[in-house]
Amino acid sequence: MNGFNEDITLEGHIIDSQILSKVWGAVMDLGGEYEVREMRIGRSKGETSFARMTISAASAAHLHRILTALQDYGAELVSRDDAQTEPAPHAGALPDDFYSTTNLPTQIRWNGAWMDVSDTEMDLVIVVDRARGTARMIPMADVRAGDAVVVGHDGIRVLPLQRARDRETFSFMASQVSSEKPKRLVIEELAKQMRETRERGGKILVVAGPAIVHSGAGSFLARMIRAGFVQVLFGGNAIATHDVESALLGTSLGVALHNGEAMEGGHRHHMVAINAIRRAGSLRAAVAQGILREGIMYECIQNQVELVLAGSIRDDGPLPDVITDTQQAQRKMRAALAGVEMALMVSTMLHSIATGNMLSASVKVAVVDINPAVVTKLADRGTFQALGLVTDAELFMRELAEALRV
Repeated sequence: MNGFNEDITLEGHIIDSQILSKVWGAVMDLGGEYEVREMRIGRSKGETSFARMTISAASAAHLHRILTALQDYGAELVSRDDAQTEPAPHAGALPDDFYSTTNLPTQIRWNGAWMDVSDTEMDLVIVVDRARGTARMIPMADVRAGDAVVVGHDGIRVLPLQRARDRETFSFMASQVSSEKPKRLVIEELAKQMRETRERGGKILVVAGPAIVHSGAGSFLARMIRAGFVQVLFGGNAIATHDVESALLGTSLGVALHNGEAMEGGHRHHMVAINAIRRAGSLRAAVAQGILREGIMYECIQNQVELVLAGSIRDDGPLPDVITDTQQAQRKMRAALAGVEMALMVSTMLHSIATGNMLSASVKVAVVDINPAVVTKLADRGTFQALGLVTDAELFMRELAEALRV
């Protein structure tokens, strides 16, 4: 074995969830070595397994990199040291050895006991409030000078999600990307999960791209909102603009939705829609004034759906409801995610990736796009629990509305 080593333990359903093999693979891929010291294998569905092993590397820095990677799989250091903190050097900056979080439930050892870290999200940092005895994850930009930022890998425990004991369609197909999936089966499972989430009072998030309107699927989403299957909606200027265009002019990007024909002068229709809302003052004001009487935005406002529209550099207008400050938009999105148990991301790559980065691993995520690369990119960036469905937005929304009976 190499000269620098540390003992770790793994406990849980580490064999059938393939956590143990992933840990071994990660050690080898990172150029380290491992030696199993103790192994206990669960003999029934309800019995967990346990492994203790020594991890070694050629240098302390090399060992640190390996241990940091293994913590993502739930590896716990045998040493009983508390988590270490260092003060943030100034606002929006971190100590050099800061710990970067995952989207899995995380605990830190503090005063000799394990403490839950709140606000679980990937790519954040852990800040300890010594006075209150609490810890939470926050974005780098929100760190204040002197905040106690967790550093290193001592006293940090990540709790990986165990593989479901029952092979439900949703968990079984998560992270698989194929255009040949049995779509009807998957959509029926999604509808089942949505009904169960609504019945227990959980929130459902839809991250919506403009293709929903372009493809003629806007009415299906509007019906789902009206039936109470959507509590939060994220999008950009485009989905709102073209939804308003379709409601006011019957077109999307100047193309008539009833027959697919380009309208004379239709290229300016989205600007007409933006101008109508800007003159009214806001989407909500347009509804109140009777200007906007149908569509996705109308149903969101009528049914108290929490609506967050985040802008981009390419936006026309934009609509007055669109948040153009990206950090402000992130904060609004984070706040709106409280209580979200399920997320549908339909035909919007950048908004899907941004939202996926903010979601806890416990949130069930379905990503729908005609381009399989969208689902792959989302999984590559850490949203490993995402179920991917490669299909057209209109076909998906129509079949989901049918399965929900709305």
